[in-house]
Amino acid sequence: MNTAGDDTQGEAGDRRSGEHGHVPVMAARIIELLDPALTDTDSAPVFVDATLGAGGHSELMLTTHPQVRVIGIDRDRSALDIARDRLSAYGDRITFHQARFDEIGDVLVDAGVHRIDAALFDLGVSSMQLDRADRGFAYAVDAPLDMRMNNDEPLTAAEVLNTYPHGELARILSEYGEERFAGKIASAVLREREREPFTTSGRLVELLYATIPAATRRTGGHPAKRTFQALRIEVNHELDALRRAIPAALAALRVGGRVAVMSYQSLEDRIVKREFASRIKSTSPAGLPVELPGSSPDFRLVTRGAERPDDAELEINPRSAPVRVRAIERIDEKDRA
Repeated sequence: MNTAGDDTQGEAGDRRSGEHGHVPVMAARIIELLDPALTDTDSAPVFVDATLGAGGHSELMLTTHPQVRVIGIDRDRSALDIARDRLSAYGDRITFHQARFDEIGDVLVDAGVHRIDAALFDLGVSSMQLDRADRGFAYAVDAPLDMRMNNDEPLTAAEVLNTYPHGELARILSEYGEERFAGKIASAVLREREREPFTTSGRLVELLYATIPAATRRTGGHPAKRTFQALRIEVNHELDALRRAIPAALAALRVGGRVAVMSYQSLEDRIVKREFASRIKSTSPAGLPVELPGSSPDFRLVTRGAERPDDAELEINPRSAPVRVRAIERIDEKDRA
């Protein structure tokens, strides 16, 4: 399923449970996928939660594995504050780091860690962020056009709409939102911003209703979903960060270590799929009858393709509907020789 066409309001995994919200997406399966990497080790295992959010998955890891050390990373300061409060009972078993997940290498250096046993990426915007109207991620309510995952960063969705030239705006809508009417929407935005700059989501939603043909609106879901996704990805540089983050996490894995990635739209999943596929290929020239010494891959896939939520998961967490889960394991480290 192409989740660029799914409802943004249900796009991302809910990383909260109990009084903090719903249970983490596919919690049992994530534990199952990463458990071998966290139990088959001679020392206290290190788990990196690269998208900590409110700490739901990390809480499960801390509870399931009493010896695990968690390194929690999130670019959103408010999420880190919530996670600190939620996980305070675990003391120094977890450390908190405000950073983008593609800065995982620097975070590990700061934490004094050279090798990790497991890492999890739960991509997209969290339910915590969607539910905060003032953050501007959701189009169901009129709110400031912000969409920053880190409020310290300068670029907002409003600035994108009010300053980008037509060609760049159309490219973003087409590439990041897979929006068929990208050029038409960009033209309408430029006309409207000359009259008055965009400041809130309600006015943008009205423009999208007026610009996207009625036939498409009747069959394609909410007309704002693709544009909001595209703006969010641009504001937060999500895909570029993901392209850097996955190799950085894989480079830090010990032999037997695993990385799991939860994607909520096709653009993210495509990046993960390609990166994982490149890691499981032999470097022997094609056509040889045997594999050359030292050319076998350093990784193997743990999942066959992308795993999807089952009916039980969907019943307890409808927002998990778009998720795709992939996991990979390091089996050798010739690439670090």
